[in-house]
Formats: sequence, structure tokens, C-alpha cells
Amino acid sequence: GIQDLIVGDDDGGKLFTPEEYEEYKRKVLPARLKNRLYVSWRSPTGMDCKLVGPETPCFCTHRYKQHKTDYEELPKERPISVPCRVKRCPCQSYQFVPLNGTQPIRCRCKHFPDQHSAAPGFACNSCSKCSGFHSSFTCACGQPAYAHETVVETKEERLAQGKPVGQDVPYAAMGGLTGFSSLAEGYMRLDDSGIGAPPAELLDAPITSMDHPFLKAFQGPSSSSSATGQVSHGKQSEADDMAYFEKRYQERASYCIYCFISIHFHKRMSETDIYMI
Repeated sequence: GIQDLIVGDDDGGKLFTPEEYEEYKRKVLPARLKNRLYVSWRSPTGMDCKLVGPETPCFCTHRYKQHKTDYEELPKERPISVPCRVKRCPCQSYQFVPLNGTQPIRCRCKHFPDQHSAAPGFACNSCSKCSGFHSSFTCACGQPAYAHETVVETKEERLAQGKPVGQDVPYAAMGGLTGFSSLAEGYMRLDDSGIGAPPAELLDAPITSMDHPFLKAFQGPSSSSSATGQVSHGKQSEADDMAYFEKRYQERASYCIYCFISIHFHKRMSETDIYMI
């Protein structure tokens, strides 16, 4: 329920009484709303390839929500540490490690992350030749995993970079999640934290006989400008964020992927390619 989202693991698995719950909210929520930490796994190009949420695992195998995510006063030092709160875990700050599909990636020593120490340096526990976890696994953005970094930043720091911060919410360990699209990989995300949606000029352009039949099929009975205007002018209020992106993905995702590929690679996809999307 809503209490679980707000309290997280702070109740130790035992549901707060109504009095304890009210006291918890009185003490914790003001600082949480003011001092939220945004966590992302960022490529060297500045793209947030992964936005970390409460259930996202750390290198230490524990979830983000099991780390220290609430601060009454934000630390002055940088980078900000988000240590694991699980007893006897040596993890000193949350570190995201990607998956290869559903499988863990391997270090260059051929061993998995859980075969390495979660202490700083991430030395391998299964061999002596490995000086620390280093994977050449390539992210969907085209950059190797070792070139990425886990970034912990404040609302002000994200705003200074023009990245979305969403609404101030009372929920525990929200990390970098700001809307529905936060669940997608960076290169697929249709907001300013990824490569961005196709420009309005492209989406508002008339669909001609030279365009692929896939585009004409999505034109519908209305004019091209009206059909695409809902997409290109999609800067709605934050309150509509979830509904907007859910509709966006369900109805127009394939269309926008096609538009993005066309404008960035200057080529048309064959019908075979389209059907493979």
C-alpha cells in the first residue's frame, strides 16, 4: 500500500502503528522532499542509460532501497555516498551493474559480479589475477560498461544540466525515476534524459507518397499535422506524465522509433526491417 511506498524498509518488516506512521512522516518526509537524491548510470556522452529505482540491484546484490537514501542534510563532499544498510555488507556506495539481457555480465577475468568483493576496488574473490571488476560489455548506447559511471546528484545539480527531476514525492528510494519513460533504456527514452523525442519539425512534416507505407498507415483519417501534433507538442504538466508516456508508448512508439532512425541515419528502412521492430 501507500505506507510501504513511503516507509520502504525503515519499519524493519513490521508494519508501523498509526501513531508510529504519523511520527515517521513528520520526521522523514520534509527532508526527503527537500533532499532527494537522483541516481543514474551515465555514459561518457552524458546520457542517463539507466535510471535507478528502489528495486534496482547494486553491485553488492542488494537493492537501491536497501541503501541509505534519506539525508536530513545533504553531504558537502562529492561524489555523494549511498552506503548499503544491510548488516555486514562492505558496500560503501551504490554501484549499478548492467545485465546482458537477463544474465549478469562478466568481468574480463570471466567471473560474475557476485564473485567479486563489494568493497571499494571490487577485487575478485575467485582468482588472483583480477585487480578489480572491469567489463567490456557494450551498453545499448554503444559505449562499454567500464566507461559508464554511477552518478548520485541533487535536484539542483540535475536542473543545472537540463535533466528532468519530476515532482517532489514522499516515496522512499525513488532514485532517478521521474515518470513512465524512466523505465526504458536511455536511447529509447522519449524525454530530455535520453536522446530526446524526434523534433517537432519532423513530426509535423506532411506524410507524402515518398514515405514508407508504415508511416502512412499511422496517418489516420485526420491530417498529418493534427495526427502528429499530439505527439510533438507533448510537454504536458508533470501531473499528466505517467498517462502521457503510457499512451505514447502504446500508440506511437514504433512510429517515433522509425522517425528517429530516419533523421539520424538519413536512410529509409525496408519493410522487413520495420516488421522486425
